[in-house]
Amino acid sequence: MPERIQKIMAHAGVASRRKCEALIEKGLVKVNGKSVKLGDKADSAKDKIEVDGKLIRKEKMVYIIINKPKGVLCSVGDWRGRKTVMDLVECKERIFPVGRLDMDSKGLMILTNDGYLANRMIHPRYNIKKKYLVDLNKPLMDEDIGQIKKGVEIDGKKVNVLGLKANGKRVQLTIHEGRKHIIKRLFEALDYKVVELRRVSIGKLKCNLEVGEYKFVSQDWLKRNIF
Repeated sequence: MPERIQKIMAHAGVASRRKCEALIEKGLVKVNGKSVKLGDKADSAKDKIEVDGKLIRKEKMVYIIINKPKGVLCSVGDWRGRKTVMDLVECKERIFPVGRLDMDSKGLMILTNDGYLANRMIHPRYNIKKKYLVDLNKPLMDEDIGQIKKGVEIDGKKVNVLGLKANGKRVQLTIHEGRKHIIKRLFEALDYKVVELRRVSIGKLKCNLEVGEYKFVSQDWLKRNIF
């Protein structure tokens, strides 16, 4: 699939995206023997991309599922030096987390360097369901269950809950949107506090890993279990 050349270069480890753009502007990048300009695209699977006369290595696509522990950032890096999901895996490729999971939450996450597949997983158009187990500070009342099912408005937009089961303080919730802190904000709007939050599934993929455990999977396997 064609992508912007600076993005392909950055994923291949040439330099940061901004520095790759500078290399293109200096005329040091060629695709199939021809100089390129900013905005041009290429297909890393088919095209020959050279930087200052050196052929860049075709990036190997990597797919990892992980059970993120609490206290770990869902980020590539942190300027404050806090632990991120990148610190939990051993991988030579430049991977990134797909979607969000709060630092004080835990559960299933996907790490990859496949931007196309990552976009499919988080784009609202594909409606990928995500199931969570939520522990609240007090039992969820029947009237609030009804309100959640009708739709609670956050920032002028209703949260579309696809499934809800409650047993006292424990709630099983299924949604497909990924607005920041959306589950915590949903319950805060009804005067509840989320004590613990765990993502237990993404699409058809269930979290069967121990906390902190991860494993490499194939693209085909991931597609079959997500979509």
